[in-house]
Amino acid sequence: METLEAIKARVESAIPGAQVQILANDSPSGQRSLVVEPVQGLQVAKFLRDDAGLRLDYASNVTGVDWLDAVLKEKVKVKKVGDGVEKEVEETTEKKRAGYLEAVYHLYSMDLKHGPVILRMRTPNRTETHLPSLTPVWRGCEFQEREIYDLYGIVFDGHPDLRRILMWDEFTDFPMRKDYSEPDDYGYEPTPHDKVFEKAKRHYPAAAAAAGGTV
Repeated sequence: METLEAIKARVESAIPGAQVQILANDSPSGQRSLVVEPVQGLQVAKFLRDDAGLRLDYASNVTGVDWLDAVLKEKVKVKKVGDGVEKEVEETTEKKRAGYLEAVYHLYSMDLKHGPVILRMRTPNRTETHLPSLTPVWRGCEFQEREIYDLYGIVFDGHPDLRRILMWDEFTDFPMRKDYSEPDDYGYEPTPHDKVFEKAKRHYPAAAAAAGGTV
């Protein structure tokens, strides 16, 4: 299979206005990925599936990721003058990065027997949560996008049947968000009372102590 650099160049050539970024991976797998803007996500997906040299006709899995606000540290080399001599020194800079949600697609070609190509789309932030559904391109994405919607809150525009798949319909939160706080109790089913009280004591230590450890 051709390199990610070649795929990136061909995508940007074939789709007017397409912006594709190659994302490095520092993990042992070293699997780099393509990051595309959501507005071109559906067009890029169709290109990857239909291009004769790629034929990425199978999405093996789709996952969600929640990225919180973060401060990223980066080492840069700068030139400074000391004692009349210019030297190159290394400094650490900090840059704030706003949080966002991400959908990650692992793509293979069953026909040409190659892959994976990893495709990523990101929301602008953690409150604007719309991304295009890629189910119209890869039918196998349907349940996996529903799972991401259910657990992370990403709304996949154009999905044929976007509804919760693991949590019940009345549930209002997203359990895989990194700032998710599990409630002390769930009203829909009986819960062992002692366990509920132990959880509640973490939030109301003064009240628990005044009650003598019982309610």
